[in-house]
Amino acid sequence: MLGRVTSDTTDNPSAPAAGRNANVPDSDLAAFEDVRPRLFGIAYRMLGSVAEAEDVVQDAWLRWQGTDRRVVRNPAAFLTTTTTRLAINATTSAHARRETYVGPWLPEPVDTTADPALGAERAEALELAVLLLLEKLGPTERAAYVLREAFGYSYREIADVLEMSEVNARQVARRAREHLESGRSAPASPARHRRLLESFVAAARVGDLDGLERLLVDDVVVRPDGGGEVHASRVELVGAARTVTFLDNVLRKYWQASTLRIVEANGGAALLVTSAAGEPQAVVALDVSDRGIEHVYIVVSPSKLRQFAPAA
Repeated sequence: MLGRVTSDTTDNPSAPAAGRNANVPDSDLAAFEDVRPRLFGIAYRMLGSVAEAEDVVQDAWLRWQGTDRRVVRNPAAFLTTTTTRLAINATTSAHARRETYVGPWLPEPVDTTADPALGAERAEALELAVLLLLEKLGPTERAAYVLREAFGYSYREIADVLEMSEVNARQVARRAREHLESGRSAPASPARHRRLLESFVAAARVGDLDGLERLLVDDVVVRPDGGGEVHASRVELVGAARTVTFLDNVLRKYWQASTLRIVEANGGAALLVTSAAGEPQAVVALDVSDRGIEHVYIVVSPSKLRQFAPAA
């Protein structure tokens, strides 16, 4: 559940636990708590990792503790700026780690049942497909896009956060948006996405390979992410015929006794595969256009499925 990430300070590793014994007045602690979902939402979109986003939010909390808060006129603006800049710095080390990642990398899916927009005004820059495209942008472009498209910041506010002119902020955000729009087909409506996912799940449950293939575009791409933790393809698979063969193999060998159900992940519908014991085996997200299913993202890395594990 997302609440384990963004709400309860007793359960959340990124919560300001130190606030209970630090010299932080309740009003300053409340100011941080009020904006913390937004801080996590920014950091997660920038980094595509719950753990890395939690680290950034924790660093922001430490900065807040060490700041002369009496001179801070707008705590939310201060904390947003601090978090964004910390996330920009963190993208460098994150990028270096992904260069040595075992097999294709995918963002860590998050359960957005409690917060469909993940702390933002709207659920932009939250789909796995968009998070992957954000990886191709520079850190500053990424930040400008996230602040503008997901959180509705004005160009003036973005300029202040990124320490640039308003004209430059507008240009950076526009370039980022154009880059993302050119990197994928126009996405289908949420209703069509849901229908295709339901058809995908229904066909997978009964092993209807012809039914699966009819849902796919000819040049569909499957991107599996095992992270070297479990057995998974270490290359992307391209083409409808190859995709169906791959899915048939996975369904027969690994998911024959599994439960397939639709859940809320990253602001939209996704497929959760669980074992007989209820443990998550995979989260499958589809990138859908009016043509059909264009990408199949399969996260099987156990460390990236913690959000969907049964509550203790």
